[in-house]
Amino acid sequence: MSPKTENSEVTRMIILGPSSNINPAELVQKLHMLELPLTIKSTCYGAIIHGDEDVVMDAVKRIRELDPFNIFTKDRGFPPGDPRRCRAKRGAAREGFHQLEKEYELLDCLREAFEHPRKVHVEKPKQISPDLFKKIIKEAEK
Repeated sequence: MSPKTENSEVTRMIILGPSSNINPAELVQKLHMLELPLTIKSTCYGAIIHGDEDVVMDAVKRIRELDPFNIFTKDRGFPPGDPRRCRAKRGAAREGFHQLEKEYELLDCLREAFEHPRKVHVEKPKQISPDLFKKIIKEAEK
């Protein structure tokens, strides 16, 4: 979390994973039922919430309890409806939407890892000698 300043407001995206047991409409309804002082915007992937940082993070914590392995969040730099990012005002997909699409493809892998954690061992790559490195460069230049 960022350092707390008086009246610091944040915006978070709440993204439902592909295997989530709730849909965006249910998510928004549950957010409204929290009765917190938030701006809530429904999206195709979940919701955007905006408000005081403590309230937003409380909402995130409480909403994740609905489906802990399938609800993901990330910061969003602009509040809902901001004309610099609002698709309705720009007439095209907002910057970052295509990145979000790619991230969405990975969410089931993250869900699986969270649900069934296991220890892994990654071997540190061995260093190669400068002579071998120079040889590799010369072969690549050919």
